Formats: sequence, C-alpha cells, structure tokens
Amino acid sequence: MPGPMTAPLPQQTIEARLAGGLAALAAALRFLTRLPVPRLGPADDPDAPPPLAATLWAMPAAGALVGSVGAATILLATALGLPPLVGAGLAVSVLLALTGALHEDGFADVADALGGATIERRLAILRDSRIGTFGAAALVMLLLLRTAALAALAADGGWLAAAALVAAGGLARAAALAPATMLPPARPDGLGHGLGRLPRRGLWTAAATAAAIALAVLAAAGATGAWLAAILAAAAAAAVVVRLAARRFGGHTGDVAGAAAAAAETAVVLALAAVAGAAA
Repeated sequence: MPGPMTAPLPQQTIEARLAGGLAALAAALRFLTRLPVPRLGPADDPDAPPPLAATLWAMPAAGALVGSVGAATILLATALGLPPLVGAGLAVSVLLALTGALHEDGFADVADALGGATIERRLAILRDSRIGTFGAAALVMLLLLRTAALAALAADGGWLAAAALVAAGGLARAAALAPATMLPPARPDGLGHGLGRLPRRGLWTAAATAAAIALAVLAAAGATGAWLAAILAAAAAAAVVVRLAARRFGGHTGDVAGAAAAAAETAVVLALAAVAGAAA
C-alpha cells in the first residue's frame, strides 16, 4: 500500500514563510547597501545589530541583487557604445557607491594591519579608520584587477561580464560568512563579537544559495562550464583570508569578513576572465 500522503502546508504557513523570507532579504540589503530599504517584518528590526545570524541564506541573494545593478550598468554602457574598460569602470564605481565600499574598506584595513608586530597592534590598526600606504596600494590593485577582468569579459557584448557581476556578488557574500564560521571573535567587542561564531549549517546554506545563483546566471550567459571555476575561486579567496586572520589576528572581525568578500568577488571575476580567455 502506498504510504500516507504528506498534507499540504496551510496557506497561513506559506504566507508566513514568504513574509519571513522577504524580511530577511530586506535586512540583508539594508546591511550590505546604502539603500533605504523599508522594514518588512519583526525579524527585520532596523534598531537591532546587523541580523546576519538569522539571515545567512539571504546574504548571497542580496549580494546577487547588488551585483545585478552593476550588471545593468555594464550592459547599458555596452549598448551606448562605450569601450569595455569604460563600462567596467562605471560598473565597479556604481557598486562602490551602492555599498559604500563596505567590503573594500575592510580589505584595506586588513592589508594595513597585517604588518603589525603583535596581535594587539594588528587589532589596533584594524580599529583605525585611516588607511595607510599598504592598505591604499592593496585596494588600488584589487580594484584595478577587478575592473580589468570585467573589461575583458565585456569585450564580447557585455552579457558575460554582467553574469560575472551577479555571480560574484552572491559568492562574495557567502565567502564573507566563512571567517565567522571557522574562527572565534578576535576581540571581546565590535561586530565580530556580536556575531560570535556562526553555525556551519548557515554557511553551507548560504554557499548552496550562492552556487545556485552563479550556475543560473552563467548558464544564461552561455558559460555553464565556468561555474566550477567561479566557486573554487571564491572558496580559495575565503580560505586564504581565514588562514591569515587565524594566524595574524587570532580570530575574525567585521573587517576580516569584508576582506573575504572583496577578495572573493575579485577572484571570481578573475577566474571567469581566465576561463573565457582560455576558451577563446
């Protein structure tokens, strides 16, 4: 005899889950961008600390939405006949303005702090809002590499570059969760301490969401074969940042999470440009 049929979810349960999902996405967008995203539910409290622990799955989705703004920018630039390098520069600039350079600021701070003689000194440098010479140089190189790789991808009409920005946006936000999952907080205050140590299950859920988004957009752009390269690039970048943070800071901070995201976003675009170049 066939087993008992599973009862369908009540309409109220479905509506509650949809409302909770939208609230989580809104919370993630508010944290990742400067957009005036309205509060959509009790789970999305604008007066509470960044609700990352409750919205891990939504972070890659929000990152992909952010990347889609850059994708639209580069497609518009291509349609207007602008050179690929100009379109890539505009897309990167728009994304920096949209996010307030949140992750890039962390990347520059981490680059500066790596030169400190002790863990205490390195953590003090991370707190300093000023950017030093090494941090500035590292940030310039990061943005140059990202822009150049996007320009290479945009040379064939812009669709692959657009897909790369969406995929990189999702994968980078999943990578940002890796330090707080793999490491304890580096100090007893700040964003890192507020997050604590995130559950591994949340990281895998976020990674699966980011991977699915990357597969969908790259397949739509005719680059399904580049999917694995994009995922491996993001994972490798996150692993390097986690390793450095463990050895040099003794744990994770908000800046470390930002550095993981910025490094992963650039690594994904570089990997996709390498795959496209090898296939040409």
